[in-house]
Amino acid sequence: MTLITKTNNFYYLTFSLITLLIAPSLTQVLPEGLLDYLVQFFIIVVFLVCLISLKIDQNWYRFLLIISACMVATILVHNFLNLTATNTVMMTLVLIFFAGTFKSTARQILFTGAIDGNKIIGSVALFLLLGLIWAMAYLLIIEFSPYAIKGIEPAPWGDNFSTAAYFSFVTLTTLGYGDISPVSPMAQVVVYLEAIAGVFYMAIVVSSLVNARQSTLNQ
Repeated sequence: MTLITKTNNFYYLTFSLITLLIAPSLTQVLPEGLLDYLVQFFIIVVFLVCLISLKIDQNWYRFLLIISACMVATILVHNFLNLTATNTVMMTLVLIFFAGTFKSTARQILFTGAIDGNKIIGSVALFLLLGLIWAMAYLLIIEFSPYAIKGIEPAPWGDNFSTAAYFSFVTLTTLGYGDISPVSPMAQVVVYLEAIAGVFYMAIVVSSLVNARQSTLNQ
């Protein structure tokens, strides 16, 4: 972690997010019941990497530190006391954490300094965070309305994380395979908002990076 600096922080952040997305796909080789713990472990790892990667932004660093501490405490309570209510708390904290990380990363990439390789990789991290934010939103919807999304069966949120992430990125990129689809009005609203966000992300972030690059070249 001491190797993470201002010039390479987004490389580590992006790698940790990709690892988080890949890890749950190991369902076929893991004993039953271990997937939930695996997701929790990689989320904690992502938290640590995010905290160190975004330490430059002191205001958000303090915020993320508080959210991380609450998340670790909730995981411990869930594992030792097995309280059902902690699932909702955990998902909400993860959603807030991803949203805070997205905002802090966007501020560092889009509104400061010249464009370099680190910031270009950071734009990938932004895209991954956007998909993860909506994935957690879908998991929260399923928590309160188990059959709101056709194709995602009611199950512990750790078990559904990979499927929710798949559906989120399919929606974000407007691929629309149709194997998973929203049924309830709330789920439908969240889905089309994500599709809109995906389109505007490409337009806004890419144009911002290009304009920043042109400004640098013209100086």
